[in-house]
Amino acid sequence: MKRHQNSLIADGAFLFLFLLCFVSILFAAGDPNRYIENMILLNIAFLLAIITYFTTVTTGLILNIVFLFGYGTYTLYQTVVIGEIVGSQTYFWLLLTPAYTLVTWMLTNAYKVLQTENMRLQRANDTLATMDDKTNLKNSRSFQNDATVFMALSVRYKIPLTLLIMNVKYWDELKRMISEDTMTEAIYDLSKLGETSIRTNDSLYMLSKENPTWGLLLFTDRDGAQFVINRLNQSVVEMNTMFSEKYRIELNLRIGATQYDPQTIETPLDFIVQARKQLEYDV
Repeated sequence: MKRHQNSLIADGAFLFLFLLCFVSILFAAGDPNRYIENMILLNIAFLLAIITYFTTVTTGLILNIVFLFGYGTYTLYQTVVIGEIVGSQTYFWLLLTPAYTLVTWMLTNAYKVLQTENMRLQRANDTLATMDDKTNLKNSRSFQNDATVFMALSVRYKIPLTLLIMNVKYWDELKRMISEDTMTEAIYDLSKLGETSIRTNDSLYMLSKENPTWGLLLFTDRDGAQFVINRLNQSVVEMNTMFSEKYRIELNLRIGATQYDPQTIETPLDFIVQARKQLEYDV
């Protein structure tokens, strides 16, 4: 409800700003004898509005007070010394210039609130999301939820559970050789390779996007996981023919695996840490 209200305020202020501009231009062009004076005052009003937009409403109000004092003094001089009559033009600019500042402040304030709300929603979405947006794989949050269940099932039914951790060899060097978009596409292809190399009841996760790291939960022991490792390595070798033609590089995986042990692994994060240590032996 509050977001909708801020959106209405922003839209209303935006439309009102257009209306003020339209009225100001009509008024400035309506009196040819005061055209230059009106254009100067209109530019001053725009300038104060721009300053308010990039600073604060306090700064805008202070500048408006200075303007009102200066223009009031000029009008008083014209009336007392020269003898001119105070006309509608004077009241028009005395009212319109602060109106520009007020509308600009309303617009800026509403936009800032909307931007803050948008950033909050994006952070909440990143926190609650369970899928990686680039590869459509389950992410680390989903891994923690699933691993907790799988670990409990492994203990209860005495089913061996193994976690494979995979990442790309020489990642820091490779990403300097090709563009970010191309590397993203290559990561997507590798993710699809991982999905096609596992059984339907196994689960593949994207654990890290910065240094692409995949996790694979297998209901098998460490020896059984070695068959999956061999199959993945063979698939990568076959796929590198396509990679060398498509991306002008070869991508190789480092793979580490560890079997779940309730005595040494208490949480999903412990499971990841133990599996990551095994990557050090795959050079």
